Amino acid sequence: MQFTTKLIPLAIAIAFAGSASAQEVVRIGHVGPISGASAHLGKDNENGAKMAVEELNAKGFTLGGKKVKIELLLEDDGADPKQGTAVAQKLVDAKVNGVIGHLNSGTTVPASKIYHDAGIPQISPSATTPQYTKQGFKSAFRVVANDNKLGGTLGAYAVDTLKAKNIAVIDDRSAYGQGVADEFVKGAKKKFPGVKIVGKEFTNPNATDFTAILTSIKAKKPDLIFFGGMDAVGGPMLKQMKALGIQAKFMGGDGICTEALSRLAGDGLGEGNVTCAEAGGVKGPQEKVMADFRTRYKAKYNADVQLYAPYVYDAVMVMATAMKNANSADPAKYLPELKKIKYQGVTGNIEFDPKGDIKNGALTLFTYKGGKKTKMDVIY
Repeated sequence: MQFTTKLIPLAIAIAFAGSASAQEVVRIGHVGPISGASAHLGKDNENGAKMAVEELNAKGFTLGGKKVKIELLLEDDGADPKQGTAVAQKLVDAKVNGVIGHLNSGTTVPASKIYHDAGIPQISPSATTPQYTKQGFKSAFRVVANDNKLGGTLGAYAVDTLKAKNIAVIDDRSAYGQGVADEFVKGAKKKFPGVKIVGKEFTNPNATDFTAILTSIKAKKPDLIFFGGMDAVGGPMLKQMKALGIQAKFMGGDGICTEALSRLAGDGLGEGNVTCAEAGGVKGPQEKVMADFRTRYKAKYNADVQLYAPYVYDAVMVMATAMKNANSADPAKYLPELKKIKYQGVTGNIEFDPKGDIKNGALTLFTYKGGKKTKMDVIY
C-alpha cells in the first residue's frame, strides 16, 4: 500500500513535468526554396534561421521568467506558389507561433493570406514586391526595402551613372521579376524622360535557352540590358549574351546579386560589366558587425553568405525580441510588440512602418571584378 501511495504522486509529477515541458516550446516556421533552381539561396536563408535559433537556445531564451526552447520547423516551397501555400497551411496546422519567410515574392504573397487568416505573424527576409504589404495584412512584415526603391534606384543609376540611353528589358514573369523590371523602367524614365526602352522580352524562372529573345534584342543595339529574375537564369543568360556577341552592360536586382552569379555566368560575367543591387546594406561601424556575422557563418557552415542569411537571422531575432517584450509567444499578444519594435541587428536598425515595411531600407550597389562580387555603394 505504501509502495502504491508513493508511486501515484510520482506518476502525477512525471505527467505534469511532461505537460509543462510541452508548453515551454515555441515553434517558429521557416520557408524557402530548398529544391529547384534557387535552392542555394533557400539553403542560405535556412542556415541564417538555424544560426539565430541555436544562439537563442544556447543563451537560454526566457518568457515571463520561464526558460523556453525555440523549435524551428523547416519547409521547402520550391519557389512555387502552389507548394508555398501548401506548406503555409502545414505550418498553420502545426500551430507555429510565427513564420520567417518566404524567400520569393511569388510564394510570399499567396502564403501571407493563409498566415493572416490564422493570425500568425510573418516576417519575410527577402520578398520585395510592394504587393506583399499593400494587402493590408497586419501580420505581414519585411526587413528589406521593396521593389519601388530597388528598381527605381537601379533605373536612375542606369541613366545617370552608366549613361544608358537605349535599354532592353527582360523579366521572368514572376511577381518579383516583373515587379522589379517595371519599377526599373519607371525609375529610368523619371530620371531621364528621353531614355528609350528599345525592347521588352519575357522568359520564365526555369528557362535555359535565351537565343530567340537575345537575338531579337541584339538587333535593337541596346547599351544596357536589365533582367528581372534570379541568378539561376541570369547567369546562363550572360553566357549566351557573350556567345552572341552582345556588348551591352547587364543590370539586375537582388535576385541576381549573389556570389553564385560568377559561377553561373562563367566567362559571360565580364569585368565590371554587371551592376546589381541588394536590398539592405550597412555603412560605417555596422560594417564590422556584418563582417563578424559573415565570419561566424563561414566557420559554422564552411560556406560564404550567398545573399539573405543575415536578414533571416535578424528576422528571427526581431520575432524573438517581440515575444520577449510581450512575455508571451501568443501571436495575439506579441504582434503589437512587433509593430513597435526597435531592434539593432546585424543588418542595421529595424523598425516597421504602419504597412509592415522596414523604415529607411537601404540598398547596396555591387559589380563583379575578378569574378568576385564587389561593393560599390550603400544608398539609404
